[in-house]
Amino acid sequence: MYLIDANVLIRAHGDFYPIDRVPQFWAWLVEQGQQDNVKIPPEIYDEITVGDDALANWAKEADVKAALLLDETPDPALVQQVLVEGYEGDDPEFTDVDVQKIGRDAFIVAYALAQAGRVVVTKEVSASSKRRGNRKMPDACNDCGVDWTNDFEMYRLLNFNLSGR
Repeated sequence: MYLIDANVLIRAHGDFYPIDRVPQFWAWLVEQGQQDNVKIPPEIYDEITVGDDALANWAKEADVKAALLLDETPDPALVQQVLVEGYEGDDPEFTDVDVQKIGRDAFIVAYALAQAGRVVVTKEVSASSKRRGNRKMPDACNDCGVDWTNDFEMYRLLNFNLSGR
């Protein structure tokens, strides 16, 4: 199962597949959710539904929410594990400000840790020299033993295409 970060959907709509111009992509995404291939953790879902734009309105549709929303609650111990192993490490200067910068990223990594076979999908790229709250999700995934990929690799692996075949 692929767990999608908010930046994947935001950039898909804004840069590549606008909802009103490429509805096939969004229908495909719902189909993948119905098949349990793709899910959006609740904390990430909340990030994309706060507004009143096309993406937020799409995500709020009942069939979209039913298909894509991961129906789980986070395990606090796993979230803490991600914060320590993926972001804090042995840095004594890790602060509440760092936790705020990390935002909801620790949750998606924790959901991936909760069950084997889950892969985090993000637009972020590794920047292994970054520390604390500036760490990138791929690096936190690596440190926690979680698989991750980018959106285009997921699309390829799940065979997204516009040809209808």
